[in-house]
Amino acid sequence: MPDTELTMLETAHAYFNESCDLLEINEGMRQVLLNPWRELSVAVPVRMDNGAIQVFNGFRVQHNGVRGPYKGGVRYAPAADSDHTRALAMLMTWKTALVDIPFGGAKGGVQVRPADLSTAELNRLTRRYTGAISHIIGPNRDIPAPDMGTNAQTMAWMMDAYGQANGYAPGAVTGKPIELGGSYGREAATGRGVCDVAALAAADMGLEMEGATVAIQGFGNVGSFAALRMAEIGVKVVAISDATCATHSPAGLDIDKVLEHSAREGSLKGCPWGERINNDELLELDVDVLVPAAIEGVINTRNAPGIKAKLIIEAANSPITYGADLILKERGITVIPDILANAGGVIVSYFEWAQNIQRFRWREERVNLELLTLISQGYWRTTDMAKERGITHREAAYAVAVNAVATAIELRGFI
Repeated sequence: MPDTELTMLETAHAYFNESCDLLEINEGMRQVLLNPWRELSVAVPVRMDNGAIQVFNGFRVQHNGVRGPYKGGVRYAPAADSDHTRALAMLMTWKTALVDIPFGGAKGGVQVRPADLSTAELNRLTRRYTGAISHIIGPNRDIPAPDMGTNAQTMAWMMDAYGQANGYAPGAVTGKPIELGGSYGREAATGRGVCDVAALAAADMGLEMEGATVAIQGFGNVGSFAALRMAEIGVKVVAISDATCATHSPAGLDIDKVLEHSAREGSLKGCPWGERINNDELLELDVDVLVPAAIEGVINTRNAPGIKAKLIIEAANSPITYGADLILKERGITVIPDILANAGGVIVSYFEWAQNIQRFRWREERVNLELLTLISQGYWRTTDMAKERGITHREAAYAVAVNAVATAIELRGFI
């Protein structure tokens, strides 16, 4: 069963069609739900620091907006082509519906390697990209956010570029710096949500989280905050990794010290704690919980038979290939899918947007409590459907989400 069988977009379509079969959705509605409502491809010319002009390919895909303004991140990565962006936009539609926040789904991308550009070049790139898509975004139309290769600074540039043409509009983007209307708790939200969902799933399985072992593949924004939060609640983080290396300590790692090292050195390279292993070895460690928090496709048909974790939390988007998912299902390993597991970021983005609209800031304690409430509700909707139908959490999550969007289309009389 080769992993080349399905691309990321084909995988998204496969899960969607399975949910439609389960829900007995007719062909006409399937086509409305499947196809993006709008796609924009733009050229992004940038004057580089050396005076040369380089043109990058940019995209914004608005998959479905029946439940509210389009919502989705902007990814700066060489792989962020049109199909990649389409797949991620569709996932956002299901994600916002699953956790019941009033947004649709969208995604943006620019095919660029951020590390190759200076800060000034990234600023110019962001402003040019924002200008190219500005006529289809806005606080009540489509609200971008950070994603792989972008961050709070990127959102500050986007907000400023949009505001220069449209007036002060902090709600036009989320994931901004606190000083510019960002929400307390937004930076940690995705990782915190991963931990919240892991705790709910573990309890449902009869697994005690305090003292449980976890391996986290990926130590960027999501993985680092997930590790920190898990350590706070007594989980033993025994392995972590980033693009440079992986480290394993059966006794557990001191995440505060590891974070200090990573911040100081810019990576985990040279981390003095634990035994050096590679990322493949990390994925197959004998742990209670495995958290793939880096890129798509890291768990595939080659390594899925060797996965020993009882519970997998998909902190990254599509970290498990379609073929590997079938293997894990056959082996009885519980997988909490990405559209639920990493929904903490978009949930707190919703809170940020609401705060910007109201011109009223919440305290971080309220943000974290409301995050726990909404992601817990999403988990129980998923679990109830899974138990009722005798299906996996992924199958249930898609069914709940697709049904919510289809219902909204029917209620609005869209077709």
